[in-house]
Amino acid sequence: MIPQLSRKERAEHLYRVITSERFLTKQGLGNEVPFFICPFPAEEGVTMIEDRRDLIERIAHAGVTALDLSLYEISLGLLEERGILEDVLAAEPEMDKSELRELLQGVLDVHEHLIPKIGAAIAAQPHDVIFLSGVGEVYPYIRSHNVLNNLQSTAKDRPTVLFFPGSYTHSTATGGSLDLFGLLHDDKYYRAFNILYYEV
Repeated sequence: MIPQLSRKERAEHLYRVITSERFLTKQGLGNEVPFFICPFPAEEGVTMIEDRRDLIERIAHAGVTALDLSLYEISLGLLEERGILEDVLAAEPEMDKSELRELLQGVLDVHEHLIPKIGAAIAAQPHDVIFLSGVGEVYPYIRSHNVLNNLQSTAKDRPTVLFFPGSYTHSTATGGSLDLFGLLHDDKYYRAFNILYYEV
């Protein structure tokens, strides 16, 4: 369950955690990868964009630099680089959904294309924390658990926060589950920490 935090309470918690030495030095993770999920109600998708931008600005004043990456923007960039963005947009209304999914999953293959692009961004810009957003916009072509699984060797030096429109739950029976929009219960992932429960 998402802790019942107001937007203001969530913003304050995120600021306090992300600017803390414990978070930035990856303490208390038990040798796990420094991946954190920031779940939020899907209906707050637009306001979360504003809140994330405000957070980036606030932590910058505290001397913490965020590398802000959008899976959606990266995906558009990959389609443009391949010279097929306009073709995909033109063909999309007439294409069967399964055909479109197959096409985009090939072009946006997480291991082959997306992770190298994220890795290049990580190498190019000094940062203290990585923010990943755009999860809802790239579904179902890119799945968040697939990104996290493939990102483990690329983004292990700095904490990574995935802003997730839905819930991130743990249970002893089923393990961890990323439930997109609070409705789709099929992304199993257990190696990240819910940042809303992280204490400093």
